[in-house]
Amino acid sequence: MVSLPHPTTPAGRDGLEALLARPSEAVVALDFDGTLAEIVPDPEQARAHPGAVPALAALAPHLAAVVVVTGRPAGVAVRHGGLAGVPGLEHLTVLGHYGAERWDAVTGTVTAAAPHPGVATVRAELPGFLDRYGAWPGVWIEEKGRAVAVHTRRARDPQGAFEALKGPLGDLAAAHGLVLEPGRLVLELRPPGMDKGVALAEFVREKAAGSVLYAGDDLGDLPAFAAVEKLRGDGLPGLLVCSGSAEVPELADRADLSVPGPSAVVALLTELAEAVGGR
Repeated sequence: MVSLPHPTTPAGRDGLEALLARPSEAVVALDFDGTLAEIVPDPEQARAHPGAVPALAALAPHLAAVVVVTGRPAGVAVRHGGLAGVPGLEHLTVLGHYGAERWDAVTGTVTAAAPHPGVATVRAELPGFLDRYGAWPGVWIEEKGRAVAVHTRRARDPQGAFEALKGPLGDLAAAHGLVLEPGRLVLELRPPGMDKGVALAEFVREKAAGSVLYAGDDLGDLPAFAAVEKLRGDGLPGLLVCSGSAEVPELADRADLSVPGPSAVVALLTELAEAVGGR
């Protein structure tokens, strides 16, 4: 007997009910870091939870689509997730860089928009820029291809470094036509005009979905939450899942269902697969 968790809101219960009643019309969308993979000090060492791929492979054949929506480059998420060449995930899509890149399992290729010139300029300026703003020991720069990120998690005072750098980095981003995306002790400078909400809404329309589940853990997932809320206002049932973190109460407060991290997300996906697979 499958025992699914209970959403705490009427809209969330409606979303779960619609997914279970008509799984072939449902889109399940998931963030990567903090949702399918644990947050680690070095993002290059992040890997999907061991149960994530089996759970997705069991669930995906019963759905309209499964999509991973991430700020990472699409190819990196595919490699770190072990998502390529998996039976059951032949139609998986990964939307990387907030939707600027797209990887489809059916072709195994990444398609992308042209890069924003401001990213290269900021990339070149950042090392000297950080030196001028305190040279916080432990703060480091992550190269993300179409974006660049400044991490403070390894600093002696992670939150202090985050707060001290947020304003100056916002000014630097704006000076080069970029936007600043704060996250869990990370500040990402990226091109404007695309976020997880835009990417998710476009994907849901493309698939003519009858319901949508979105799971995320960070501030960058708030636009996706907003997109699902708008879709619900337009009559499309949806379920919002927070991969729980005390660092991001803004997300937990808007979720229909909060679960304590990637292992619990995997358990939810496994339970959904069992529920819809037994139909």
